[in-house]
Amino acid sequence: MTRTALPADNHRSGDRIVRPILIVSTPRSGSTLLFETLAQAPGLFTTGRESHMRIEQVADFHPARRGWSSNRLDAADASPAAVEDLERRFYAALRDRDGRPPTGEVRLLEKTPKNALRVPFFDAAWKDSLFVYLYRDPRQTLASMIEAWLSGRFVTYPQLPGWGLPRWSMLLVPGWPDLRDQPLPEIAARQWATTTDILVGDLMQIGPARVLAIDYEDVSNDPQATLLGLTSRLGLQWDVQLGSALPLSQYTYEPPLPDKWRKFEAEIETVWPLVETADAKARALLKAADR
Repeated sequence: MTRTALPADNHRSGDRIVRPILIVSTPRSGSTLLFETLAQAPGLFTTGRESHMRIEQVADFHPARRGWSSNRLDAADASPAAVEDLERRFYAALRDRDGRPPTGEVRLLEKTPKNALRVPFFDAAWKDSLFVYLYRDPRQTLASMIEAWLSGRFVTYPQLPGWGLPRWSMLLVPGWPDLRDQPLPEIAARQWATTTDILVGDLMQIGPARVLAIDYEDVSNDPQATLLGLTSRLGLQWDVQLGSALPLSQYTYEPPLPDKWRKFEAEIETVWPLVETADAKARALLKAADR
C-alpha cells in the first residue's frame, strides 16, 4: 500500500491534539447523527467524515496487511511513529464548525465505526482521550445492519479472501471466518455481539472519568437537553438551539422510525439469544457511566 507523505507543520506530536473525543458504538447505532450534532459545538475540530482510509493508511493498520484478522488495534499498535503519522493525517484535515483550519492545539472529535474495536489503541495513543459510548436498542440496530448488508451500500472489503456473498459490510470483527455461509441475520447478530463484547470490555478498563455513555433514544427524543448535558460533561460550550427533531444524518439509508425494526422481527427473534448477554453488559455500562 502506498503511503502519501504529509506536509510538515510546526507542532510536535502531542502538542497538536489534546483531550480528543471519540464516539464509539456498534454499527448503525446513530453515531453519525450524534457526531454531526456534537460537531456544532464551538471549539471542536473534525475531518467532516469518517476516517476509514486515514487510519488504515497508517503503518500496517489495513487488515490486508495483518493477515485479514480484523479491524482490531490495541495498545501495542500505538508506536510513536504510528501515532505521529496518524496525528499528522488528522491535523492536516481538521476544520472547525466554520470551516477554519486549526492553529496550535485543538480538540478533535472523531467518529469511525471501526474504532469500536480500537479503544486500547486510542487510549494508548492519546492518553487524555475521552470516549463517548452510544447505546442503541439492538433490535433497531440489528434491523438496520441487516438492511445495510442487503443494500450493498456499506461494503468495506469487497474482496475479503474466502468470503462470498453478500460482500463483507461494515467493520471486520475477530472471528469473522466462522460466519462464512451463515444466514444473514446470524452474521449481523454475531457482528453486533462481538463488537459489543470487545467495546464494553475495553471501556471498562479505562477510568470512569474518561468514559461517557448516552442512549440513542435520548438523543432522538430530546436532543437539546441531551447535548447540553453531554457537552457540559465533556468540558465544552453549547450555543446551538436544536429543534425537537434532528435532521437525517448523511449515512441514513431510510428515515428512522421506532417500529421500523419489526420488518425483521421474526429474524431478530431467532438470533436474539446470540445478543442478549452482550446487550446486558452494554446496558450495565450505560447505567454505570451515567452516574
